[in-house]
Amino acid sequence: MAKIPPFDKTMRALQLLMLLGLLLSPVTLSLARKPRREIRDREVYGNGRIFDITHEINSNMPTWESKDGLGQFIWLVDSMKNGSKLNSSQFKLSTHTGTHVDAPGHFYEDYYEAGYNVNSLDLGVLNGPALLVDVPRDSNITAEVMKSLNIPRGVHRVLFRTLNTDRKLMYKKEFDSSYVAFMEDGAKWLVENTDIKLVGVDYLSSAAYVNLISPHLIFLKKRKIILVEGLKLDNIIPGHYNVHCLPLRMLDADGCPARCVLIK
Repeated sequence: MAKIPPFDKTMRALQLLMLLGLLLSPVTLSLARKPRREIRDREVYGNGRIFDITHEINSNMPTWESKDGLGQFIWLVDSMKNGSKLNSSQFKLSTHTGTHVDAPGHFYEDYYEAGYNVNSLDLGVLNGPALLVDVPRDSNITAEVMKSLNIPRGVHRVLFRTLNTDRKLMYKKEFDSSYVAFMEDGAKWLVENTDIKLVGVDYLSSAAYVNLISPHLIFLKKRKIILVEGLKLDNIIPGHYNVHCLPLRMLDADGCPARCVLIK
């Protein structure tokens, strides 16, 4: 057998050490240990100009009046691990899951029968200049609170950040009926004294649990206001942005999950 020259032995030893170092490096070990589910999507894009204000749909997110959260909602029908040539899933969700929009037919039966579903919503309202405001943390959104916010005429889209965001209610599995939202007089004041056409809130309903029906009826009566509920407004500076919110185009849907972003 031919002898390996000393120089080649040294190079081979160095190569083995380099390979061993790579295998034992923190980055490699971290990637090897990290389950797929721990890899998170980004929240900010475009060098800090684009903010994703959509909550991730996951099994532990809250759903209306549920103690157990959403639970399993997506299943692999075809799996490459099981011999399929591709991965393909099916999912089942309420039309009011996570970050979503309400259509007029959600609270008006005649509108529902007439076809005022999510396909009827005005994309011109769902996309455009918007104002993010902080609501006083000690109250639902009443007429008095609306007055205190001093939202000027000419503002058509407003996202209301409340105590819900501070309490991280959208990250808690169990539904919390103490969430902050509009009372009847607050909804009426908004309709009568502002030019707002898009109302965005940070929990599953734009109406307070103790006053659930009447604010929705006031907002949706003339089919000119679109409700966007369950927004993720953490760590965003109040002020003016462009909002872009796109629900799926679904026939007969009284609501629909949506992907919403703010652009500075």
